Amino acid sequence: MSDRPRVEPFPGGPLGSAIPILRVNDLDASLAYYEQALGFRLDWRAATVLSLSRDRASLMLSEGDQGHAGTWLWIATGDVDALYAEAEAGGARLRHPPTNHPWGSRECQIADLDGNVLRFAADLRAGEPMGPWRDGTGARWHPTADGGWEREE
Repeated sequence: MSDRPRVEPFPGGPLGSAIPILRVNDLDASLAYYEQALGFRLDWRAATVLSLSRDRASLMLSEGDQGHAGTWLWIATGDVDALYAEAEAGGARLRHPPTNHPWGSRECQIADLDGNVLRFAADLRAGEPMGPWRDGTGARWHPTADGGWEREE
């Protein structure tokens, strides 16, 4: 028998999926960027807010309201290398190429027009070493043998 206390179900029912809301300066420019560079499609638009999706990923953009520029999103994908190549061909603002990371995923970073960062991630690529990480300031860090991180100069 478990010593953990029993957790009662939430009275409001089970939670659904989360849809992040990103603040943007120019809704029309951002819509064009997400469609052309990242392959998202417009679901709906109402004045200064819109909803976009690609496959099972959804997000909303809000012009001048809700949230702060510079937000980061983690989005799972089946093939981060193919997605990165597609984004590069579409003119996306590439921040960091697909790289294996010690936390168990292979990720790339792509920025939008307002500095929001989308971290697309897939399973590690077998046989490839762990690589560097780019933080929010743009600094690169590389993994050390002891499991830590060291800033690159």
